[in-house]
Amino acid sequence: MCGIVGGYGSMEPEVARRMMGRIAHRGPDDDGLVRVAGNTLGHRRLSIVDVEGGKQPLATPDNALHLVGNGEVYNHEEVLETLEDRAMTTRSDNEVALRLVAERGPDALAELLGMYAFLMADEDGGFIAARDPVGIKPLYWAREEADGPIFFASEMRAFDEGLQPFVESFPPGHYWTPEGGLVRFGRAVPSDDDLEPFDGPSEPGAPIPDAILDEVRGRLIRTVERQMMGDVPVGVFLSGGLDSSLVAAIAARWYERRGEKLKTFAVGLADSPDLLAARAVAEHLGTEHHESVYTQEDALNVLPEVVRTIESFDPSLVRSAVPNFILAEFTAKHVKVVLTGEGADEIFAGYEYLEDFRTERDLHTELVRTIEGLHDLNLQRADRVTMAHGLEARVPFLELDMISLGLSLPAGWKLAGEDQPEKRLLRQAFEGWLPDDFLWRKKAQFGDGSGAASVLQDRMEASVTEEEFERERYEVEPPLRTREEVAYYRIFAEELGEIRPRRTISRFATA
Repeated sequence: MCGIVGGYGSMEPEVARRMMGRIAHRGPDDDGLVRVAGNTLGHRRLSIVDVEGGKQPLATPDNALHLVGNGEVYNHEEVLETLEDRAMTTRSDNEVALRLVAERGPDALAELLGMYAFLMADEDGGFIAARDPVGIKPLYWAREEADGPIFFASEMRAFDEGLQPFVESFPPGHYWTPEGGLVRFGRAVPSDDDLEPFDGPSEPGAPIPDAILDEVRGRLIRTVERQMMGDVPVGVFLSGGLDSSLVAAIAARWYERRGEKLKTFAVGLADSPDLLAARAVAEHLGTEHHESVYTQEDALNVLPEVVRTIESFDPSLVRSAVPNFILAEFTAKHVKVVLTGEGADEIFAGYEYLEDFRTERDLHTELVRTIEGLHDLNLQRADRVTMAHGLEARVPFLELDMISLGLSLPAGWKLAGEDQPEKRLLRQAFEGWLPDDFLWRKKAQFGDGSGAASVLQDRMEASVTEEEFERERYEVEPPLRTREEVAYYRIFAEELGEIRPRRTISRFATA
């Protein structure tokens, strides 16, 4: 939705303006800056909800508390009904979050469903920073001295070079205040005590009750429809795989009831598997379909910009980010918001390497680990490649109640193997929504299915000799793992060389 910056302490307005300028791509429609009792809040706006009246920073009617926000609160109408004062000055969902905190304090952030990062400052010198429990929306902070000012921003590149060595990811599901420090208010994954597990057999291939399939289908439909909110059209990134196809199918029906057509967007090399599959799914759903066809040279030419944009040098992330970046640039010419299928593989065990897990306990543990690590892997990529072009990406599968439902289901229904396709549960829940050829299509990693992965990997490995690899891999801790990663790190270091990767870049293993 936007880009935010802020400072608790002596942050001069010119510093805030400089930081805002570096993330202007996140909010090309407007900007705003306010100083409140010596603290600073800055905002770059992408206008989606209350286009005319939702300018930020927002303030309570008495100007006691100010807010800048990045993201969306999908249940803002329900939350509004619980407030004592329901007379809003705008239709912005972010104002509801502001009023909620003003009335009930920052612990009340646990009531929100959505993706967000907020900075708030009050007239008494108080300050609050907060990030959604899944970490869908980014937030970073930096402090050079223990008693010095603290700076906040939506992207690492926003910080002045002198602050880059001190930049860290702000932890998801936490808020920070100067008097209380970090406080956890929510989790991406509920604790075992909070999960309400469904009973079911654990062996692969065991029948799944119709009631469970109905519950999964109904929950995803409600989640997607809730995320259609806004005053601008919402499109769908359609890869042709199961997850994005289901999201598109639900959104297409939502638009059809309103006498309109869903816009879908796909990318790939000419005749790549993803492009062909997406075209067929779009034809079946009757969407207004748009394609971006690129060449191998296009992928290589955009690569340096992509590495700088996603602020990471993880090879699997870079490979998938290149086609996504090209797609986002193309899509932003048509819509401001897209839904994606991110998160389904983590909840419903869609990755090929998960087939090696043979017990429910081990598979469930791995799914929890991957979901908790998404904030600085796939979600970082999804946010950066879209916001680089003033495009907001929403992730219905990663709404909290969807995660909670998915992880409450017996992992045995997700175990895959030779005669057990991955995500069988999700496929069965939506039988009849897509032709069987697409509903049961085997998953391809996005970078592979769109045609980007092999050309990038081969070319970048060839650009680094074995001698260079051994010499350069220890420039960061933990060491770089492959020649391909060294090549990406060289690009990363040109712009963000002072950033300490251990503080900002996840290195947990992905398949």
